[in-house]
Amino acid sequence: MNKILVALSIFLVFSCNSSAQKKKTETKKIFEITKTKTEWKAQLSATEYYVLREAGTERAFSSALNNNKKAGTYVCKACETPLFKSENKFDSGSGWPSFDQDIKGNVDFSTDYDLGYARTEEHCGTCGGHLGHVFNDGPKNTTGMRHCINGVSLTFVPEK
Repeated sequence: MNKILVALSIFLVFSCNSSAQKKKTETKKIFEITKTKTEWKAQLSATEYYVLREAGTERAFSSALNNNKKAGTYVCKACETPLFKSENKFDSGSGWPSFDQDIKGNVDFSTDYDLGYARTEEHCGTCGGHLGHVFNDGPKNTTGMRHCINGVSLTFVPEK
């Protein structure tokens, strides 16, 4: 009986190191715009810093951009790189601005395991700021993708 308990204890110790405990996979790219933590904190609000630089998530339905229906371009709040076009925006009902495609070449992707399973994380291709995640449950009549983006990571530039 004691041998069984010892074997079971050893098994439990080694099985507790699951993928849920793995840290996020960091992007290896050297971004065109790089700044120190102090420089980013001086430029961004506390919430913007939390989302863009610490891969945080804003509260659902908290961004005014979620309901924005104007024509224009959504750019990175940190470096003004164009990321998404208004014609690709749709109401996903998720509480975050959602797009069926990004502006090619301006968004980078990595994998994170923060919730215990793999998700595709999106970053600004110029400064590396965290934007959100992309899922394959978007509109089937277009790309089928849903780029679920934190509104606080974006600035909207209206069409002229």
